[in-house]
Amino acid sequence: MNYITLKDGRKYYFDGTKIMGIINATPDSFYTESRVEGIEKALDKAKKMIEEGVDILDVGGESTRPGSDPVSEEEEIKRVIPVIEAIRNLNKDILISVDTYRAKTAKLAIEAGADIINDISAMTFDENMINIVKEYKVPIILMHIKGTPKNMQENPYYHNVVSEVYEFLQKRIEFALNNGISKDKIIIDPGIGFGKLYKHNIELIKNIDVFKRLGCPILLAHSRKSTIGIALGNLPPEERLEGTIAISCYAALHGVDMVRVHDVKENKRAITMIEVLK
Repeated sequence: MNYITLKDGRKYYFDGTKIMGIINATPDSFYTESRVEGIEKALDKAKKMIEEGVDILDVGGESTRPGSDPVSEEEEIKRVIPVIEAIRNLNKDILISVDTYRAKTAKLAIEAGADIINDISAMTFDENMINIVKEYKVPIILMHIKGTPKNMQENPYYHNVVSEVYEFLQKRIEFALNNGISKDKIIIDPGIGFGKLYKHNIELIKNIDVFKRLGCPILLAHSRKSTIGIALGNLPPEERLEGTIAISCYAALHGVDMVRVHDVKENKRAITMIEVLK
């Protein structure tokens, strides 16, 4: 059974597929229903997800949809820190991750109560991120991305997407280990939709078992993404729930440790049923 060690030394075990709920403190994320502007709306969403059985809440302040422009560090901090503080005051026990690639945002988020850093760049966009992870002893999610959110979908090419993503994650794990981060602080994410075409995403999902060889818990973040829309006949994000649940169930059957989703209740129930049948 995989586990991570939290900043207070507690071990968090992945006994089944955990649910990470998305809280986007942004005005422009690709799925309109996921956006929450203001602390009150963010808290309402957090309360609802906790009631529905979420395991981890992932708070982000910058949209990383294809073609998106980055926001300033100050704006990101202004969006996410009050939300994290409010959620922590609401619930002392729920795990919170901060979706950021900026070291300063990560530092302030941890001090506000966040437990995990979710870095889409696997610590390649901000060289100081490794120091924050080490200083605060927090787990980090290392995700694969080709390019940046602004340009990542401009004809991404792979000779073999599974092996290339695997090698990237392997190198980032080695980088973390060589810089004093223990393996029980690392989660990996193949980065569905981040610098990948439809065929690449399908290949990664189908071959998710390959990534178990890296020896770290695996996160799959597929919720309502364009790959699902394409597979189902070019459906918009609002009509991709069933496809999302199907991939979540596939992930659970293949022992993926965590899925990052917009719809907690529906995915939680489907995965719970899968776990019963395994």
